[in-house]
Amino acid sequence: MTIPSESGHGVLDGRVVLVTGGNGGIGLAVAKGCAAAGADLVIWGTNDDKLGAASEDLGHLTDRVVVQRVDVSNEEQVNDAFAEAVARMGKVDSVFANAGVGAGSPFVDETFENWRRVQSINLDGTFLTFRAAARHMIERGGGGALVGIASVAAVLGAPRGQAYAVSKSGIVGLCRGLSVELGPYGIRCNSLLPGFTETEMTTELRNIPGFVERTTARTPTGRWATTDDYTSIAVFLADPTQRHQTGSSIVLDGGYSIA
Repeated sequence: MTIPSESGHGVLDGRVVLVTGGNGGIGLAVAKGCAAAGADLVIWGTNDDKLGAASEDLGHLTDRVVVQRVDVSNEEQVNDAFAEAVARMGKVDSVFANAGVGAGSPFVDETFENWRRVQSINLDGTFLTFRAAARHMIERGGGGALVGIASVAAVLGAPRGQAYAVSKSGIVGLCRGLSVELGPYGIRCNSLLPGFTETEMTTELRNIPGFVERTTARTPTGRWATTDDYTSIAVFLADPTQRHQTGSSIVLDGGYSIA
């Protein structure tokens, strides 16, 4: 499968796309979409088995896939891995900061340790990844694309998820600020806000009796998203011809948040 441009070539031919948390769920779907559009890939994750499986899976779509074991909350690991990715691939054109964890404790029982864990991976990890990417893109010239994978939790209130919501709200704010600061360098920055999606991370939610039925009933499209729903939007956000698309917070939730 190839997503063509008007000339018939893949719209991401010759581009290098880095996806954090790209070894499963939405991140893997983003990687697949970009690979199908012609991109070469750098995949970050912390689970060696999932990294290996993702490498094999993505290898059917592109000849160049680099997988790296990276804890995005660790500044040294992020900087070293990004430098290695550039050395091996020659450049990085687009970055999807997708790595993240959830949290579900009642607020009065939330520990500061877990609060910091969620922020360090979701928000600090996005900051560290984007900072490394911005430094590279500014030095290299030619622009680039940064995409922060946030969540509708950034705009919708929900119980037991305050740590997660704060981290995702922070990603939206970070992307808006970067779109202004980095725009003069030709670097675009947008955030993508997924709604309820069928992934490994949402297994616990989907096992709550009646939860899927209630949320689906409120969703205008009548279903949860699947990971396939993220392939084309990922290509759009990485597409270098979309030079005026920046500073956006794109909600992909089937209309749930406005119903």
